[in-house]
Amino acid sequence: MTDGSLLTAELKLAGRLDARFFALLEALQRTGSITRAARTAGLSYKGAWMLLEAACNLANEPLLETATGGAGGGGTRLTQAAQDLLSAWRALQSDHREFLRTQEARLAQQPALQGLLRRMSMKTTARNQFAGTVSAVEAGPVSAQVTIALKAGGEITATLTSAAAKRLKLKKGKEALALVKASAIVLVTDFAGWQLSARNQLAGTVSRIEKGAVSSLVVLTLPGGAAITASVTNEGVEALGLKVGTPATAVFKAYAVLVATQG
Repeated sequence: MTDGSLLTAELKLAGRLDARFFALLEALQRTGSITRAARTAGLSYKGAWMLLEAACNLANEPLLETATGGAGGGGTRLTQAAQDLLSAWRALQSDHREFLRTQEARLAQQPALQGLLRRMSMKTTARNQFAGTVSAVEAGPVSAQVTIALKAGGEITATLTSAAAKRLKLKKGKEALALVKASAIVLVTDFAGWQLSARNQLAGTVSRIEKGAVSSLVVLTLPGGAAITASVTNEGVEALGLKVGTPATAVFKAYAVLVATQG
């Protein structure tokens, strides 16, 4: 969603003719060469032929015609049927874009729903993403400390540069996302009377363990219903005796938290 759109949909004709196929037809119409058309459409020569052959085999009339030599030179051209198909695609694609724009406008009239979708639309490798509202900002000359009150309850504190806080226009009451990589989280099952310097300590209960070859993803469900995932070595899972129902605390430094805002 690089354009900020909240709605996406893939247009296909006959359940198989998609944007790749029609990009190839357009390139073929311009170049008259399957080799050049494949390169233009970002396909391999073999991949281009596979697309074309699959469509041609299902059509009730030829889509391509081949010319050999002569005054006009050789090459591959679209038949009238293929040109009609391409024209239909262009018209439908235009209507499709207009439909999505209309629905985006409808969403704009529903701020609560639009806000929910925007919070869910970010694509990132950070396993943990929490929606909340900035509850406090303590800015210093070099760094700033930002506290985000989570919508599901609890708080997360992030430390970032003062320049970043200014660029994000962080202030009390602003909606924000807190992002934390699973690898940045340490699980503790027994503090044994010790206190840790890490600012963020979220207590919960193990609700799921996804075991891999080397490490496991351990999911804690927090009291408010939110879930936080930690990446733990399999040896660590065994050493802590982690299993579903085990109480544990997710611990991570404020520097490990990324903050995202809209606008």
